[in-house]
Parts: sequence; structure tokens; C-alpha cells
Amino acid sequence: MFKNRAYVLEVYKEQSFSVAAKNLYISQPSLSASIKRIEDKAGAPFFNRATTPITLTEIGEQYVQCAHEIDKIEAGFHSFVHDRLNLIKGEVKIGGSSLFSSYILPPVVSAFNAQYPHIELDIYEGSTKHLMSLLLDGELDIVLDNSIIVNEYVFSQVYQSEMLLLAVPKNLYYDEKTALTVGDIQSGLHRAEDTPCAELESFSALPFIFLKQENDTGKRAKQLCKKHGFTPNVLFSLDQQVTAYNITCTGMGVSFVSDTLIAHLHETPNVVYYKLSDAEIHRDLYFYVKSNRYLSTACKTFIESALKQEGEALK
Repeated sequence: MFKNRAYVLEVYKEQSFSVAAKNLYISQPSLSASIKRIEDKAGAPFFNRATTPITLTEIGEQYVQCAHEIDKIEAGFHSFVHDRLNLIKGEVKIGGSSLFSSYILPPVVSAFNAQYPHIELDIYEGSTKHLMSLLLDGELDIVLDNSIIVNEYVFSQVYQSEMLLLAVPKNLYYDEKTALTVGDIQSGLHRAEDTPCAELESFSALPFIFLKQENDTGKRAKQLCKKHGFTPNVLFSLDQQVTAYNITCTGMGVSFVSDTLIAHLHETPNVVYYKLSDAEIHRDLYFYVKSNRYLSTACKTFIESALKQEGEALK
């Protein structure tokens, strides 16, 4: 009885057999005959054909209501099948540094897991070089990193922006006019145009904690020091920004840290932060995927979910 319900629903919508027939690309006699067969099965007419425009009978109103419910049930079933085949079953392997794996990915993963609880999510930590190697070998689906990767087999999607700042122990240097606290950075004060900047040359005589040159932060730190005309006294060259920052907290030296890290810290009374005016302190954080590899629906949805979450956070 409901097999050809689209015919009844179209006549109901247009309140006309002729217009409905035109929309359905069938002749009016054929449409009338089809609806008559449905009415015969029901045992009563659905339309008051003597009215202009035509109207539904009480039986017809009930039929239309049931037909709409059936359409909703079918649409829900199709959505269920789509999700079951494409999203509910799946796996996403994501790589990031310890910083991103500790602070950026957890809320993104949590939100995604709440919506798609049956998709398996694996997080891998490592250096940029190691993670990109795993991505190109097909062992990772997505890498989250702030390095600019130029490779024809890699596609990038900007996720968010960040700024580099100097983390400086108070026992080594303190300028009340330009020093920022964790709270200042968490409130976004460092991004305000009128927030005063420090001169990198002011720190040239201090010991530094650097990241290795394969790390984007390490590269930018070296470029900035060279740009400002001095060779820094580097005590350590490390793999991870978090480690460099923790050494700064001991009072040993200055480190370049991102506001991404500082935004997740508690106040540290013995360390302050300085904004620099150089363009090199600004950079983006990217999702990287392998461009010549099929990206599953689960992976695409994970990236879309992360971008949507970030967009809502900026509102």
C-alpha cells in the first residue's frame, strides 16, 4: 500500500493531479490509476476530487502522516547504514610531538570519541622527522605538526595559529615593562597589537636551551638570533619543547616556547615571558596527510571534527 506513496505525497503537496504528474514525469491518467489502486487497497479514497484545489479526506490525512513516518524511518536507516559502514567501523592513527599529544589532541580525541565511540583512535608521539617518515610509509593516517613540509606526496590543512615567545627565568633577566605572565598569555594579551615587545638582543648574553634543528622551533630560534646579530650560548639542544621549558623553569637558561604550551600551564612565579616583534614568531599548526593515499571517511571526519571544534573555540 505504501510502495508508491511518493505519488500520493506529490499530489498532496501540489494539490493537483496534473502538476504532480508533470513533476513525476508520468502521464496524468497513469498517476490517477496508480493512486486509485492504492485507494482500493485501503478501501477508501484519499482525496476530495470535487474541491478546487483538491483536499485530503480523513483517511487520506492518516495515509500522508504514515507515509511521512515511513520516509523518516527509511532516511534514518540509510544514515545508520552509512555510519556503520563508513564511520562506526574504522581506525585513525594520529602522530604528534609530546606537546601536541599532551595538550592539543586530548580534547579533540575526546570530542570525536563521544560522537563516534566505535572508531579506534591511536596516538603516536615522536619528532617531526620520524612522524613524517611514518606518514609517508602509510603507518600513520594524520600528523599534527607546526613544521612547513614541502613534499609532493604530502597535503596540509591549517588547523590553528600559534606564536613563539621567550621563556626567561627571573633570576637571569627581568624587565617589568615587557614581561608577561602565564595569565597574560592565557587571556590573549600577547596577541594584542599594543602589547610592548622585548628586543632579542637584550638576552644575547644569557644561556639558551634550544631545540634541535630538525624541529621548527629550533630552526626559527637560530634564524632569529642570527637576524639580531649574535650567536647564542646554547647549553642543550633537545627534541621536545616541553623538556626545554622544564629546564628553563630550573633557572638554567632561556627557551623559545609557543603560546600553545603556555596556554596549558599553571602560573610559574620564577619564569616570565617576552613577546618579540619579528614575523618569524608567527606560524601555523597543520594536519598532514599523504596526498596519494586514499583517506578513509573516519580520517576525514576526524579532521572535520577538529576544525569545527577549533572554529567554535574562536567564536
